[in-house]
Amino acid sequence: MPHNNPPNWLAGLLSSRSRYERLPVAAAHAGPSQPRLQHVCHVLFVRRRLRTLLVILGLLAGSAVAVYVYILSVPLPPLYSRFHQAELDLPQHNTALPFPEGKEGKYLWVANHASKCGWGNAMQELFLNAYLAYRNDRAFVFDNYTWSRDEGDYSLYNLKPIPSRIPLTALIRGPIVGGPFPAGDHAPRAVVPEYYYEVCQPAERAIIGSYSINGQFNEPTAETLIQAWTKQMQPHRCVEVEFTPPEVFDEHLFADAHRLLDIWPRFSQSPIVQSFSWSALVELAYDTNRAAISPSISALAPPLSAAPLSDGLTRYTRVPGLLALHVRRGDFKGHCFDVLARRSIGYTGFNSFPALPDHWSLSPDVSESEKHRLYAEHCFPDVDAIVRRVEEVRASPAGQELSHIYVMTNGSPAWVAQLKAALRKKHAWAHIASSRDLFLTPEQKYVGQAVDMLIAQRAQVFIGNGFSTLSGMVVMLRMAGGVSPDATRHW
Repeated sequence: MPHNNPPNWLAGLLSSRSRYERLPVAAAHAGPSQPRLQHVCHVLFVRRRLRTLLVILGLLAGSAVAVYVYILSVPLPPLYSRFHQAELDLPQHNTALPFPEGKEGKYLWVANHASKCGWGNAMQELFLNAYLAYRNDRAFVFDNYTWSRDEGDYSLYNLKPIPSRIPLTALIRGPIVGGPFPAGDHAPRAVVPEYYYEVCQPAERAIIGSYSINGQFNEPTAETLIQAWTKQMQPHRCVEVEFTPPEVFDEHLFADAHRLLDIWPRFSQSPIVQSFSWSALVELAYDTNRAAISPSISALAPPLSAAPLSDGLTRYTRVPGLLALHVRRGDFKGHCFDVLARRSIGYTGFNSFPALPDHWSLSPDVSESEKHRLYAEHCFPDVDAIVRRVEEVRASPAGQELSHIYVMTNGSPAWVAQLKAALRKKHAWAHIASSRDLFLTPEQKYVGQAVDMLIAQRAQVFIGNGFSTLSGMVVMLRMAGGVSPDATRHW
């Protein structure tokens, strides 16, 4: 009887490259032993895979438990219940009020406003939505600063709990969030969605999809959109923007100064801008920390809370000698190089006022290495680049007599310490502070970006990030407040 050679697959399994030791094979009568050999190999294979699987599952379970324990160890953030209640209790929430308020008034509820975005993005959209309502003599329906509409009270960001929604009155004050308009301006006051749904019954609501209006145009300007929406809303008392994209004023408009700034002369003088103030919570954080922010502020100077709210932007006078720097770290690096540089995107609209001294320019035939260098210098500057730029600005006419620096940043404490040391090595600054040096209450912690913006708004000179919407809103407020454009710079 001829000898049976092992089949090809078994020969491969038993080759020197197999992970298993060669098993003895009988020189003769091998046929009857093949099933047993196959069974042994299969058992060894399954056991090895099972052990590997159990190790992986154990590691995953251990990691999940560690993350869960870590999350539970972090204190839960505040929910700002007192601000929510104060908004619900606004006096204009009364259907018996006479026109232009009450049950005869006109309303605009932008239900698809931006969410899951930074405060700078949300704030710029908020201003234009409120301005659209103001231009149409409608009560603006203001919602929360919203990270998540769908989750519970808390969301996770970088494995830490944050409030899913923060009432806008914890961040700002003024006509946008139900404050009074200046004397003689009879525009209806802003209201919350809960009141809108009470005063505007379902049959009275005209629900309009943004695309039905915005889709008629190719890259429309802000003024073009306002006029188009004005025409569409005119017959209706209660207008609700459908909860679908795009936004009325989308990210592409805010990225393009030519499209955005055609409303500037009228928008900047409206009470939406001129009667704007930061919230009492934000201003209290500023007053509490003003010695840490800049010792040049006189100890006898009255707190911001002492200034009449009716003064609006004029409440925020300059702090002499203070240079504010906006330095983004963390995930902004990916945004700079993986998004902005890859798409050759320039400064945002509010960072691109023609009167500003610094403008973004990128040649169409720029090399990839040069493009990377430019975005690194202007979007994500390292410590050396920051120090060089600070020295350039300090030597400019607007930078004379600068003595203190405030760094608004999300950088790590170690990185901030490195930056401070480098700045002091180059110049004998009297004082350098950063976002990391402020003492904030739990409620103030989650509106800390607004505290930074207030400081930058009041600085003698501000160096912002031209690619950041948060910097852009600081620039907008400084321009609207009459600050010389030469005192507002970019990296």
